[in-house]
Amino acid sequence: MDWRDRVVTDPDILVGKPTIKGTRISVELILGWLAQGWTQQQLIENYPHLTRDDVLAALSFAAEMMHTKFHLYKAKRCP
Repeated sequence: MDWRDRVVTDPDILVGKPTIKGTRISVELILGWLAQGWTQQQLIENYPHLTRDDVLAALSFAAEMMHTKFHLYKAKRCP
Protein backbone atom coordinates (compact mmCIF):
# COMPACT_ATOMS: atom_id res chain seq x y z
CA MET A 1 0.00 0.00 0.00
CA ASP A 2 1.22 3.48 -0.85
CA TRP A 3 0.53 6.04 1.88
CA ARG A 4 0.10 8.69 -0.84
CA ASP A 5 -3.29 7.16 -1.65
CA ARG A 6 -4.55 7.94 1.87
CA VAL A 7 -2.50 10.77 3.41
CA VAL A 8 -3.03 14.26 2.04
CA THR A 9 -2.22 17.85 2.93
CA ASP A 10 -4.53 20.76 2.30
CA PRO A 11 -3.84 24.26 3.66
CA ASP A 12 -7.58 24.63 4.33
CA ILE A 13 -7.73 21.52 6.54
CA LEU A 14 -5.95 21.63 9.91
CA VAL A 15 -3.59 24.32 8.58
CA GLY A 16 -2.04 21.88 6.12
CA LYS A 17 -1.16 19.09 8.56
CA PRO A 18 -1.06 15.66 6.93
CA THR A 19 -4.49 14.08 7.34
CA ILE A 20 -6.28 10.95 6.26
CA LYS A 21 -7.97 11.66 2.94
CA GLY A 22 -11.62 12.64 3.31
CA THR A 23 -11.31 13.28 7.07
CA ARG A 24 -10.00 15.86 9.49
CA ILE A 25 -8.04 13.15 11.31
CA SER A 26 -4.35 14.03 11.33
CA VAL A 27 -1.42 11.66 11.11
CA GLU A 28 -0.17 13.39 14.26
CA LEU A 29 -3.35 12.41 16.14
CA ILE A 30 -3.05 8.78 15.05
CA LEU A 31 0.62 8.59 16.02
CA GLY A 32 -0.09 10.28 19.33
CA TRP A 33 -2.74 7.76 20.32
CA LEU A 34 -0.58 4.85 19.21
CA ALA A 35 2.28 6.28 21.30
CA GLN A 36 -0.10 6.36 24.28
CA GLY A 37 -0.68 2.63 23.87
CA TRP A 38 -3.90 2.58 21.87
CA THR A 39 -4.33 -0.32 19.48
CA GLN A 40 -5.44 -0.05 15.88
CA GLN A 41 -8.78 -1.45 16.97
CA GLN A 42 -9.23 1.25 19.62
CA LEU A 43 -8.49 3.94 17.03
CA ILE A 44 -11.01 2.48 14.60
CA GLU A 45 -13.66 2.14 17.31
CA ASN A 46 -13.17 5.74 18.48
CA TYR A 47 -12.79 7.23 15.00
CA PRO A 48 -15.29 5.31 12.83
CA HIS A 49 -14.09 7.01 9.64
CA LEU A 50 -10.67 5.36 10.07
CA THR A 51 -9.78 2.00 8.59
CA ARG A 52 -6.90 -0.34 9.31
CA ASP A 53 -5.30 0.77 6.05
CA ASP A 54 -5.57 4.42 7.13
CA VAL A 55 -3.67 3.66 10.33
CA LEU A 56 -1.02 1.74 8.39
CA ALA A 57 -0.75 4.62 5.89
CA ALA A 58 -0.15 7.06 8.76
CA LEU A 59 2.62 4.83 10.09
CA SER A 60 4.14 4.42 6.64
CA PHE A 61 4.02 8.18 6.08
CA ALA A 62 5.75 8.82 9.41
CA ALA A 63 8.41 6.21 8.70
CA GLU A 64 9.18 7.72 5.30
CA MET A 65 9.31 11.24 6.73
CA MET A 66 11.76 10.09 9.43
CA HIS A 67 13.87 8.32 6.84
CA THR A 68 13.95 11.38 4.59
CA LYS A 69 14.60 13.81 7.46
CA PHE A 70 17.40 11.63 8.87
CA HIS A 71 19.14 11.35 5.51
CA LEU A 72 18.84 15.10 4.87
CA TYR A 73 20.19 15.84 8.36
CA LYS A 74 23.03 13.36 7.92
CA ALA A 75 23.91 14.80 4.49
CA LYS A 76 24.09 18.34 5.92
CA ARG A 77 26.39 17.27 8.76
CA CYS A 78 28.82 15.18 6.71
CA PRO A 79 31.56 17.07 4.86
